[in-house]
Amino acid sequence: MPDLKKILIIRFSSLGDVILASPLIRTLRAAYPNAQIDFLVKSQYADVIRFNPHLNSVITLKSSDRKELCFLKKMIRHTGYDFIIDIHNSLRSRWIRWGAGAVHVKIIRKRIFKRLLYVLFGLNFYGNVTSVAERYIETVRKFGVRDDGGGLEIFVPEETKSTVNAIIGKFKPEQFEIIFGFGPTARHYTKRWLPERFVELGVELSKRYRCKIFIFGGKEDIDYCSDIAQMINAHAGYSCAENLAGRLTLIETSAALDFCGLIVSNDTALMHLATARKKKIVAIFGSSVKEFGFSPYRTSNIVLERNDVKCRPCSHIGRDRCPKKHFRCMKEIQVKDVVNAVEELLQK
Repeated sequence: MPDLKKILIIRFSSLGDVILASPLIRTLRAAYPNAQIDFLVKSQYADVIRFNPHLNSVITLKSSDRKELCFLKKMIRHTGYDFIIDIHNSLRSRWIRWGAGAVHVKIIRKRIFKRLLYVLFGLNFYGNVTSVAERYIETVRKFGVRDDGGGLEIFVPEETKSTVNAIIGKFKPEQFEIIFGFGPTARHYTKRWLPERFVELGVELSKRYRCKIFIFGGKEDIDYCSDIAQMINAHAGYSCAENLAGRLTLIETSAALDFCGLIVSNDTALMHLATARKKKIVAIFGSSVKEFGFSPYRTSNIVLERNDVKCRPCSHIGRDRCPKKHFRCMKEIQVKDVVNAVEELLQK
């Protein structure tokens, strides 16, 4: 095992990928307790690793401006990393690592050919489902880094916990039997379960449990989530759903998830945040599939997907519309399927 003094991990985006890198960070620290370990990430995702005690520093990319990229490359070369781990392997990450002077460089194996065969021709050569988190660790296995079985993690500072406690306290969470978290949004349409199904689910859960429902989303999702919350409340007959979209930062959302007994989410960033907080998760997969490595990792979960819809997967990231115009992958996942999954997880 080489004597590594300075290690740089590169993963610019997206949020789920950055969270999935947390086991790599932790196991690297275990293998090299005295090394300087830094992480290069886009600034909008930095909070989910900023407070990680296994890192020495988080280097942020604020823009795609050429001057900033040149500055970062110069700084990285000046720091003198002897090991660069590129788990992004994009044009930008390649440009930054080239000429950095690192003795050792390892690059993620993305299994792109298998992914293309699955998306374009429906040919599944993946075999066992391997999480992206495990693929990251696989990249550095020859350097003595081993999976510790610990799963994902996000570290939330006490100050943030206090802030979120004050926000959530206004809803009097102690008065409810359980709090559910809903993640009804996603960047791409084909990864969104129908909003009216989330409404129906919320109403059904409000009948079965003395519950509160938190609707999570980003600033761009405020109206979308507000409509769902209002419709749930109108049909339930009382204010059981609260729209938290746009009201919390990423790290505050992580703290708010701690109040939830179970999360129902699309295959999106909230699912990974909930995974890192070790929540029970019902994950709804439409155009995506577990083989791509992004299902909930080492937390109690049930993934709902329609394996009999033969046009799945139509993309590895999602699409703006269903290419077949039927959207069966999501429409055929019924509210009763989700309710059954919720009850099964709660009984464990």
